[in-house]
Formats: sequence, C-alpha cells, structure tokens
Amino acid sequence: MDAPPPALRKIIHIDMDAFYASVEQRDDPGLRGKAIAVGGGGPRGVVATCSYEARKFGVRSAMPGARARRLCPELLFVKPRFEVYRSVSAQIRAIFARFTDMIQPLSLDEAYLDVTQNKPGIASATQVAQEIRRLIQEETGLTASAGVSYNKLIAKLASDQNKPDGLCVVRPTEGADFMARMPVRRIHGIGPVTAERMHKLGIETGADLRDRDMPFLKTHFGSSALFYYRAARGEDDRPVHERQGRKSVSVEDTFFEDLVAEEALLREIERIAQSLWARIEKAQAYGRTVVLKVKFADFRIITRSRSFAAPVRSVEQLVDAGRALLKAQLPLRMGARLLGLGIHNLEGEGEAGESGDAGAQLSLL
Repeated sequence: MDAPPPALRKIIHIDMDAFYASVEQRDDPGLRGKAIAVGGGGPRGVVATCSYEARKFGVRSAMPGARARRLCPELLFVKPRFEVYRSVSAQIRAIFARFTDMIQPLSLDEAYLDVTQNKPGIASATQVAQEIRRLIQEETGLTASAGVSYNKLIAKLASDQNKPDGLCVVRPTEGADFMARMPVRRIHGIGPVTAERMHKLGIETGADLRDRDMPFLKTHFGSSALFYYRAARGEDDRPVHERQGRKSVSVEDTFFEDLVAEEALLREIERIAQSLWARIEKAQAYGRTVVLKVKFADFRIITRSRSFAAPVRSVEQLVDAGRALLKAQLPLRMGARLLGLGIHNLEGEGEAGESGDAGAQLSLL
C-alpha cells in the first residue's frame, strides 16, 4: 500500500519594510517623509538600506554612497545604530515565538516561520500572518510585509509582491501559476548572470523555464538543473530550520567579459568590497581574515588571504585589504571571469540573507 503524500506545510516569510531606515524615521520625526540612506556617504561609503522615498530615485542597498548622492542629491545619510536594530529585531523575534518555535532568521529584518502547527492553534496561516503584522506595528511602530504559502521559495517571493506593508497569499492550487508569471530574474536562486544566460535562451518567465525539459536544463545549467526544474513548478521541500553557525560571508561576481586591465580589476574589487561590507554589517558578522577569490578564463581558481589581529571593522580596511591582495597577483596570467571577496574567522554569529547563484553571490555557510 502506497504511503500517503506528506501534508502541505504552512510557511510565512516576514520581511520588515526598509528596516534600518524605518527605525531611524520612527525615532527621528525630522527624517519622516524624506529620502534617507543608512550607511556611509563618503567616497568609500555604502548604502546599508534606504527609505522608500529614496528608492523612487533608484537608490538601493549595497550601492556606493557617491552614486546614491548622484541619483538623489537631497539624500540624507544616517549613521547606522546596529545596537538599536538588534534590539528591535529581538522584539520582533519574540513576537514570532508567540506563534511558533520553528523560526529561521535570514537577517535582522526577515525570517521564515513554519506555522503548520502553531501555539495559538489558529487554522489559517493567513490569519497568523495578519496577527503577527498587527503586533509588530502595535509594539514597534514599524510595518512588515508577509508572504504566505506552502513552501519557502514561494513565501519569500510573495512577501515582496505588495511591499510596503503588504500581504500576499499563494495557495497550493495557485503555486504553479504564480511561478509561471514570475520573471526568472526575480526567482531566488537565479542570479543576474544566470538570468542573462536564460534570456539568451529565450527563457524570460517561470512558464518559459517550465517548458524546458531536464536534458535541456542539464546541458545548459549543469548541477543547478533540478532546482530550476522544480522551482518553475512551484516545488520546494526545504524545511524551516534554525541556521547553524556561519563560517564566512562572501560576495562574488561573474563577468560577461573577462577582465584584464588593472584599473578595471581594482574598480571591480572595490565595488565587491562595498557590497560585502553591507552584508557584513547587516549580518553583524565581523571576521579577522579577508579572502580573495579569482577564477580565470580557463576556469582555474586561486584564493589568497590576509589575516588581522582583530576583526575588520571598517569598509576602508576591507577595501584596502582586497586591493592589496589583488595587486599582489597583478598582472594576471590571463583574464579574470570572476572576482570574489570573503570574510572568515568570524568573531560571532550574526544573521544574513540567503544567496542566489551566479552574479553577486552571497555565501553564508
């Protein structure tokens, strides 16, 4: 006799709206309604996050501060107060714990919750999400968006559908259609470089991806084929679980054309360092060892590292270390198709977001 199919889970993805910026606007009435960025506005500064007023000008997280100012001349930079963000995050985590112990934090401002079996015994996951959002606003003065679905992949995509202060529910019967309409560039796990490759193959949406069979996907995407095949069909069986201790945080970029010129290489490593620093600060995951990764045109990979007596505490130190590691390898024996920087030997465990693949990858474990 065949075993019954596994019961569908009820998953909520909660994502705070412009978290750091919203905390600053909450605490300083003079910032409300204004375009603000939390982070550094200097030559090597980077935007950790920004208000929705700033996003209208194209300002985004991990963007160099100088570029953000060019896009929005009236942008106000606010120094991060991570002790405050951690405190508010703990408040929000405590709210989650009233409903379930199955909580998987991704960062200070987002988490997955499995509410299939929840403490109040509420049958509707949608009702649970509504109550959590109500309590967050009531107790912290902040808004959160939520995605509700039967798996993590769709719940995370859904939480971004109606931001800010929104709710999106995708039921089991709607999952395949939801994914069919999704641009592949927005599917978590498909990075910018892979999305571009898909576009060149005529794959623009989840429906296009679903139309490709496994042999085709294996030919073009190798070991990632099964993930793409299942994602296009709304399938994801990853459980909600607490993260284990992280060993490193890193960012890497794959280039459309191999880089050879010293100026271009150093410019890219500085940009990658700025992006990495935004991740480090969000994760509160500071480490003593900076690691450079270079993948050459022939796919050979080298790594080089430099360790410090104390954890790296500034973007300037990170940029300088990355540039020094790269300069020691110049001139390269052939063009670089990928550059990456990582921070290792972490002093403690923070939380950070999950990675995509290909371009601008974030490795967390």
